[in-house]
Amino acid sequence: MGKFDKYFLMGIDDILEYTLEKLPDIGWDKGSMQAKEIGDGNLNYVFRVWDGQGHSVIIKHAGVSLRISEDMKVSTDRNRIESEILQLNDRYAPGMVPKIYFYDTVMSACGMEDLSEYQLMRYAMMEHKIFPRFADDISTYMVNTLLMTSDVVMDHQEKKGLVKSFISPELCQITEDLVLMEPYNDIKHENNVFPPNADFVKRELYDDEALHLEVSKLKFKFMTDAQALMHGDLHTGSIFVKPDSTKVFDPEFATYAPMGYDVGNVVANLIFAYDNGLAAGADEFCAWCLETIEKTMDLFVEKFNKKFDEAVTEPMAKVPGFKQWYLEGILNDTAGYAGTELHRRTVGMANVKDVTTIADQEKRAWVERLNILCGKDYILHQTSFRTGADFVAAIKRAQEAAK
Repeated sequence: MGKFDKYFLMGIDDILEYTLEKLPDIGWDKGSMQAKEIGDGNLNYVFRVWDGQGHSVIIKHAGVSLRISEDMKVSTDRNRIESEILQLNDRYAPGMVPKIYFYDTVMSACGMEDLSEYQLMRYAMMEHKIFPRFADDISTYMVNTLLMTSDVVMDHQEKKGLVKSFISPELCQITEDLVLMEPYNDIKHENNVFPPNADFVKRELYDDEALHLEVSKLKFKFMTDAQALMHGDLHTGSIFVKPDSTKVFDPEFATYAPMGYDVGNVVANLIFAYDNGLAAGADEFCAWCLETIEKTMDLFVEKFNKKFDEAVTEPMAKVPGFKQWYLEGILNDTAGYAGTELHRRTVGMANVKDVTTIADQEKRAWVERLNILCGKDYILHQTSFRTGADFVAAIKRAQEAAK
């Protein structure tokens, strides 16, 4: 029986041996091979392996529990799901995800393209860097991966098979609880609330029954509407960027759910970058963030309409008026889930560094109130958001009200 014939949590030395066994054809220079754990997420162990001859690979290895809580156990099958989804995404959005070289269902690990020449988007934007082509890239990625895996386009039997293959009940429950419930009631007493805003959070989130009703609808829609194969965690920590390229990775939370969940996550995380720029007085960067939110939404709508007409196969989806109804539902969901992402990353268990690293307590408290108020606007008035300008106007309203 070989060393890697039964699952165990690998360390650096194991990863080097494992890489040689799984990728022998790369031509590794064994004497100069090194490995380093580079992951900063909550679920997995990510290793970069390289040698002195310029060869390199990323090995992603699934642990049996969340790195932020040993008590939160998750299935290691997510590595298989992620690998298969990246391969599927590469079919629909070529060049916009890392290449998968192999995946191993025993060790719950995969080997993928090394993107070390890229920068993680969250950290790049915390340096207030600007990426002019991002709106074009991310809108293309979302339209192609979401619409093409929906019943509008995909054979219904094939789609139902993917729903079955890509369901991860444990990860879905994390979203259902951490995103779509706990920020509104702190039922498990695990929320991270910035003390200067404690009373504000209680009033605006915990005590607002009208808000709770709308969030409950969003939660049950997430649980029951298997609309398309979404990424499930499409934030700036799951995107690599260069000035001339964008790569989306880490779809371990992928499942069949409303398309607007992905689109809303992108909007919300651009707002977190805006928060950071606002606190730093980075005016040019802030203007770019708002412009990018507006462009992303408008390009998404434009490309969605075009791709729908080109790719639709379902006869009843060709009925006049259906496309408009379908898209309006996605835009409603986009606003709603943008709001829940703004709230959960501000007061929930997993906050974002864009905000938590703001040293000035008054400025941090201000932008957190901005997030909460903007999120409420999105959730309570979902049908009001049809253009990129609509989404940006809500940010500006919240910014003033938060003062």
